[in-house]
Amino acid sequence: MARWEPNARERLVRAAIDLFAEQGYDATTVNGIAERTGLTKTTFFRHFPDKREVLFAGQELHSRILGEAVAAAPGTATPLQAVAAALDALAATFTDGQRDFATRLLAVIAANDELRERAAFKHAQLAAAMAGALRERGTPDPAAGLAAELGVRAFDDAFARWSDPSGERTLTDLAREALEELRTALAALG
Repeated sequence: MARWEPNARERLVRAAIDLFAEQGYDATTVNGIAERTGLTKTTFFRHFPDKREVLFAGQELHSRILGEAVAAAPGTATPLQAVAAALDALAATFTDGQRDFATRLLAVIAANDELRERAAFKHAQLAAAMAGALRERGTPDPAAGLAAELGVRAFDDAFARWSDPSGERTLTDLAREALEELRTALAALG
């Protein structure tokens, strides 16, 4: 693959996932990822600080989407309705063509302690983005934090279901369903 081809970042992400799945995360090097794409190690580091971060590409964008969607929710929206609007906005960015990638991504993360730790950190940042936007809307703590945590939990649950290669439902529908399941479970607590 020539170095001048477009989408270097996407190519690096796909190569990394392929190599992590083939030979394991620990055995995969930045050089190996770059070589798989026909790019240099320097190009890799222009896009990512390390090989771990290649799996979490787009986190800043996801945080921004969630925060902006919470902020844009109607003024009459409850905190969970604003979170639901944010999940809709984020889920809309995922296409069915990414489903196979999601399946492989979850498997690679599940197989490595360091990656599970990084995923937990990512989830905390996503929740913080929504909680901050909810606070800006006037939602006090702990309600802002709880609504945001429920939103991230719902999205994670929905993403895991959506990544099933035999699945046909949209991530948006699954996220709405997961948030409603969590809302119902919370209400049942008392």
